[in-house]
Amino acid sequence: MSNPRAATVKRVLLVEDDAMLCSTLAEQLSQEGITVATAGDCATAKRQAFDCNYDCIILDVGLPDGDGRTLCRELRDAGMSCPILLLTGADSDADQIAGLESGADDYITKPFRFHVLMARVNAHLRTRDRSEEATYRIGPYTFRPSAKLLLDANEQKIRLTEKETNILKFLYRSGETVPRETLLHEVWGYNPAVTTHTLETHIYRLRQKIEINPGDARILITESGGYRLMI
Repeated sequence: MSNPRAATVKRVLLVEDDAMLCSTLAEQLSQEGITVATAGDCATAKRQAFDCNYDCIILDVGLPDGDGRTLCRELRDAGMSCPILLLTGADSDADQIAGLESGADDYITKPFRFHVLMARVNAHLRTRDRSEEATYRIGPYTFRPSAKLLLDANEQKIRLTEKETNILKFLYRSGETVPRETLLHEVWGYNPAVTTHTLETHIYRLRQKIEINPGDARILITESGGYRLMI
C-alpha cells in the first residue's frame, strides 16, 4: 500500500554558505517534514537545482563564488519555475528591487526568526499547490499558467514568457482595470516612480499573440491609464 504522506512531502534546496546556519535551517526544515538538499556556493547549487523537482529554493545572496541574485536569474532563464526566496543581510529598497527583478518570489532579511521563514515558505508552497494545475478561461483561450501557455479552440498552443504569464495571471485575478504602476510593481517589483517602456513592450507582444487584430484589442484592453483583461 502506498504511503499517503509520501505524495505530500516537499523538497527544498537550501543554498547557504554559513555552515552553522545552513545546518540549523536544514534541521529545522526537516522537522517540519520537508526533504532538504543543501549547497554552499553558486556552482554546486546550479548543478543540483535540476537534479530534483524542488518545490522551493531558499537562496542566500552573498555566496563565495557569486551573487545569489545572478544565480536566481540564471535559474529562471533555464526554466526553473518553483518559488525562490532570497536571504540577505541588506534591506534597502534598491536591494529588494534587485532581488525581485532577478526573478525571486520573496526577500527575507537576516537576522530572521525561523517561524517567519517557515511561514513565508509555506505561503509560497500553498500558492504553488493551488496554481500548479489551475486553468482559466480568457476569451477564446484556455490559460495554463504552470505551463506558460494558452490553448485556442483548436488546441493549438501559444507559448508565453514568464512575464507574459504573470501579467495575464495578475490581470485575471484582479478582474478590473489595473494601473500601469501596479502591474510594474507586481510583475517586476519596480518602484512605481521608475520610468520604463518594459510593460508596454510586453503588452504589445501579448496582443500580437492573442488578439485577432492587435491594433483593435478586444481581450487585453487599455482603460483609464491601465490595463484590463476582458474574460
